[in-house]
Amino acid sequence: MLNAVGQLQNILLLGGTSEIGLAIVEEFLKRGPARVTLAARKNSPRIDAAVEEVKAAGASAVEVLDFDATAFYTHKDVIDLAFSAGDVDVAVVAFGTLGDQEELWQDQAKAVASAETNYTAPISVGVLLSEKFKEQGHGTIIAMSSVAGQRVRRSNFVYGASKAGMDGFYVNLGEALREHGVNVLVVRPGQVRTKMSADAGDAPLTVNKEDVAKATVEAVLNKKRYLFVHPLFEYVSLAFKFIPQPIFRKLPF
Repeated sequence: MLNAVGQLQNILLLGGTSEIGLAIVEEFLKRGPARVTLAARKNSPRIDAAVEEVKAAGASAVEVLDFDATAFYTHKDVIDLAFSAGDVDVAVVAFGTLGDQEELWQDQAKAVASAETNYTAPISVGVLLSEKFKEQGHGTIIAMSSVAGQRVRRSNFVYGASKAGMDGFYVNLGEALREHGVNVLVVRPGQVRTKMSADAGDAPLTVNKEDVAKATVEAVLNKKRYLFVHPLFEYVSLAFKFIPQPIFRKLPF
């Protein structure tokens, strides 16, 4: 279980090669060693580096589970295996794709694939995680959402719409699990300096993955239910909700 200084015994990262997800795991490991399970595609070219990164950060043991986000029929077995070694203190749902947003809304197959990865798959694992956490009666689910889901924009509306749905699901999963001693933290970063966003250049309030990790761990310790990174996005997102669409469409982003 999570102790007073934030040390864990067992961490599960769904999206085992996610740069932000790995940064969160490493931030927890600064508080003491823990067993880490990385769930990622077995043929991912980045999984070996992820294992070494987590070991170097102080993991007491590292297990890799073969996880394909859109192979929904396999999800139950993956989650069962992740919990087979004992209670999981923190599970991080940190997989997703961005893609070419102009291409996505004009290509039915690619739009569906994007929605399955960014919306359907997180719901699939969220339901399965909730069953396990409810049974053990403690722990935290961290869901990596996005500011993009707070007010869906024309520039990335396929991605943003999926994140809006995913965000709403996990916010209310937290409500459903409250009485069972389980917390759900929804993390809403803006742009983060990672390989996924490398071609976009820095937008206003861009942060580093380490900033997201530190804020996330502090939010878990304080049992928060949502988190904006950069913090100013909470106020920006609130303001965006009141801007009429004819004006909103003229904003330069």
